[in-house]
Amino acid sequence: MNDNDILASRILIVDDQPGNLRLLEDLLGREGFGNVLSTTDSAQVIDLYTAFDPDLVLLDLLMPELDGFAVLERLARCRGTDDFRPVLVLTADATRDAKRRALSLGAKDFLTKPFDTVEAMLRIWNLLETRQLYKRLRQVVPDAAPPAHWRGGG
Repeated sequence: MNDNDILASRILIVDDQPGNLRLLEDLLGREGFGNVLSTTDSAQVIDLYTAFDPDLVLLDLLMPELDGFAVLERLARCRGTDDFRPVLVLTADATRDAKRRALSLGAKDFLTKPFDTVEAMLRIWNLLETRQLYKRLRQVVPDAAPPAHWRGGG
């Protein structure tokens, strides 16, 4: 696998604060990611997820109307049990309960804001590399399912 495979990944960002979206879009753009879609409206996530088919979701927890936990629950129902699409939670909620709940609902990683940009990029690269490896496995073994602990959530 080469860096171009990872840089071609589709990333969906969900955060109700436009400034946070711009920060993440700029960070990803400087790294070379060009296939990024963002929204401040968490109610649109499932439609965007279905249409955009992201390889990674960057998700805030503290949002009006539909919070990140509700989004995680809906994503778990939306994706199949034989799919691996990681969610990285980026939130100001640093409580142990928030972390445990997000991870139990299917998030694959968790960072609190303000986050270290180098650490965030390393985690994004790691999750996307795992996603690309999973996609390659599915090409070789079409009915391969990720381990249950990879799926989490629903």
